[in-house]
Amino acid sequence: MEENTFHARIDLSILNGQIKKIKDEIGKVIVGQEQLVELLITAILADGHVLIEGVPGVAKTLTAKLLSRIISVDFSRIQFTPDLMPSDVLGTSVYNLKTSEFEFKAGPIFSNLVLIDEINRAPAKTQAALFEVMEERQVTVDGHTHKMKSPYLVLATQNPIEQEGTYRLPEAQLDRFLFKLIVDYPALDHEITILSNHHDRKGAVPISDVQPVLSAEQILQLRQFTHQVHVEPNLLKYIAQIVQETRNNPLLFLGASPRASIAILTGSKAHAVINGRDFVSPEDIKLIAKPVLRHRIALSPEKEMEGISTDEVIKLIIDKVEVPR
Repeated sequence: MEENTFHARIDLSILNGQIKKIKDEIGKVIVGQEQLVELLITAILADGHVLIEGVPGVAKTLTAKLLSRIISVDFSRIQFTPDLMPSDVLGTSVYNLKTSEFEFKAGPIFSNLVLIDEINRAPAKTQAALFEVMEERQVTVDGHTHKMKSPYLVLATQNPIEQEGTYRLPEAQLDRFLFKLIVDYPALDHEITILSNHHDRKGAVPISDVQPVLSAEQILQLRQFTHQVHVEPNLLKYIAQIVQETRNNPLLFLGASPRASIAILTGSKAHAVINGRDFVSPEDIKLIAKPVLRHRIALSPEKEMEGISTDEVIKLIIDKVEVPR
């Protein structure tokens, strides 16, 4: 009886059709990045920002631009460079000679979907300008607060920190991203497909083939679906135990905050919905924990010297915590 109540609460047939359309449209251009695409859609439903990391040339920016084509909302792109100033991002007050008053000229951060390209190539002062807008969806300039339109999503790409000309993002900045997604080199068969598709297009721009699927209103409706997803109390405890373990693990210098717990919960609910369920399973939590935690924890200096990755530590933690039955 209780299970029937769950199914009556959310009409998943509408959602499933929209999710399939999104995957099909992105699949026209992006090859072999199914999990990346799925987690980007998850972030949209969970109302969270995403940091995408990978070496140059693995389609980080292209994937973000594709997402902007699929969602019928305002889009802006900011290329972060070492000489970029906070006012170049947020906007500034300009004196109007006709009215003899200062008027606020909004910067490119004012949009629904904002792509920040190579976020770790700008200095700390410019990175810090994003703190308020990413957390509170507003910007305060000269004592005046300017609200962002909904939905509001920041997609940022970054190069691995060991690359020349990069600045490490501070922990407070990283914590404002729901997910950190890693884009690896493609497998051989995928790279052959990429080459074949590029050859067949004969110079055509692939992104022009992608059609809008979702409107701003539909995104807000899908988020309402996500809020209604059922989570058993023992799964809430499971999330808390995973995050608690990051704070007590000898391999880690810095554990995750309660914001990470909430991120795993919201991400798991969105992932359940994307996969046609109105209840969270332990598998949702296991999958979402890695992109949520990898940028919120820090290895101890000794383990970092040994070359252990944060993903390996997260796997050890997940394997250690008992899965609810």
